[in-house]
Amino acid sequence: MTSSGTDWHFLELTEIGRRIRAREISPVEATTAQLGRIAALDGRLRSYAHVMADQAMAQARAAEAAIGRGDIRGPLHGVPIAVKDLCWTRDAPTAAGMPIHRNFRPEEDATVVRRLAAAGAVILGKLQLTEGAYADHHPDVPAPVNPWDAATWSGASSSGSGVATAAGLCYGSLGSDTGGSIRFPSAANGVTGLKPTWGRVSRYGVFELAATLDHVGPMARSAADCGAILGAIAGADPKDPTASLEPMPNYLAGLGRGLRGLRIGVAADFNAGADAEMLRATEEALRVVAALGGEIREVRFPAVDQVIEDWFPLCAVETAVAHEATYPARKAEYGPALSALIEQGRGVSGLDYQKIVLRRHDFAGRVRALFEGIDLLVVPAQGFASPTVAGMATLGQDPALIARLLRFTCPFDMTGSPTITLPCGFTERGTPIAFQFVSRHFEEDLLTRAGHAYQQATDWHRRHPAL
Repeated sequence: MTSSGTDWHFLELTEIGRRIRAREISPVEATTAQLGRIAALDGRLRSYAHVMADQAMAQARAAEAAIGRGDIRGPLHGVPIAVKDLCWTRDAPTAAGMPIHRNFRPEEDATVVRRLAAAGAVILGKLQLTEGAYADHHPDVPAPVNPWDAATWSGASSSGSGVATAAGLCYGSLGSDTGGSIRFPSAANGVTGLKPTWGRVSRYGVFELAATLDHVGPMARSAADCGAILGAIAGADPKDPTASLEPMPNYLAGLGRGLRGLRIGVAADFNAGADAEMLRATEEALRVVAALGGEIREVRFPAVDQVIEDWFPLCAVETAVAHEATYPARKAEYGPALSALIEQGRGVSGLDYQKIVLRRHDFAGRVRALFEGIDLLVVPAQGFASPTVAGMATLGQDPALIARLLRFTCPFDMTGSPTITLPCGFTERGTPIAFQFVSRHFEEDLLTRAGHAYQQATDWHRRHPAL
């Protein structure tokens, strides 16, 4: 089937993959269409830091030849996707949102990039992000623009991943999450994001923000799409000793099992910390979950104020370590938010750091115990339903603002728990809202199953911005 691709760009990754394998669409046609759409739209959306057109077309031709021989590698084979520009790519710069790294060309691909290539995916390019994957974009780097509304925040730090996926400029993407950076842009742009368990996905060749908090994961149009990407990138890695040896399931195998009989925890006091629109949308999502057979159980979530407060100095110390080669030597080239974080980290004492570590372990144990009585927890995606660009302008320099935003995200980075973010409605001004399912460690298969069941009963994830 030959077409301009205008009727393909909002297909789910699993659907475009099915059509490619059935030879209804060729990888070359799909890639050509995506590159054309990027050229037409990304000048104003600014989601790509670097488009890898030549490499993408070469990968598309190779995929087309392999599929023509019947050599099919899986659901990603021949599908155009993109990666956050903190993943090393041998054939393109990896700047991590930082002008000081604009010319950095690593000698090898990150493990996740190598695994995507091995799965036959076509990598369209590198997606823009905040400086060093922290709160704000560098002053010299234009922020990606939310395709639903230019005045609405596009999220941090995987802003380009959220924008490109929502705008039909790729069929899925990779993001990273240290305090909420898969979940914020997924919620802001109306896409689905899966933050895996810490260690489920190798971090080798991924620029660090904070080593013990960083998670790499997929952002796509559906839970099934996220499961397909996770299946390609997850698993043990000899180059990253922190990558888990835990066996890896087929994340697409149990999609049809639904929610019936699953124990769904709701912590009303915890959730009440969200604004009115966020809370309304989460409660409506819960009604759908209950109608699908989920057994709703009221639970008490551990107090989060201290763990949120602790996230800042912990992240700061680890960020200071990550930037030791360039900070303070090149301090003048850093933006104010990232610079302030590193300065905070360099001032934390060893005693204070150890107290944070102990409190973190205590909190993680309490959350682990909570899941003895439930299978999934439902929480809002963030404290504000849909922040504006103006309202978030001081994000990296306003501790009260960022603490409220982080209420439903950073606790699960501190515990390393997996979550899936799902679109669940719109604000009065027509911008997306999302909620999260949270599960036990290494139960991403349950998250994809639950997310798929919810998305079979709703169509929020199938609504797209008019561009």
